[in-house]
Amino acid sequence: MTKADIVSEIAKSTGVEKVQVQAIVEAFMESIKTSLTNNNNNVYLRGFGSFIVKKRATKVARNISKNTTITIPEHNIPAFKPAKSFAAKVK
Repeated sequence: MTKADIVSEIAKSTGVEKVQVQAIVEAFMESIKTSLTNNNNNVYLRGFGSFIVKKRATKVARNISKNTTITIPEHNIPAFKPAKSFAAKVK
């Protein structure tokens, strides 16, 4: 399902115009991105899941083509953890 599909579904079920729904969906996603990048604050949506920032530790990796080792520094990555009730429905 793409973002356009989501916008179409919401517009169909609520009766709101697609342009307005598109703006709301964009604002929602932008607020999540801003929260995770600037503040490193997690976003919790009860009954759906959590958008969290995970910290990856420093690790050593190999470049197979050059036969060398490189160090990958510690970094943060965004992740999604579904709520237990949501995960149970999917299973």
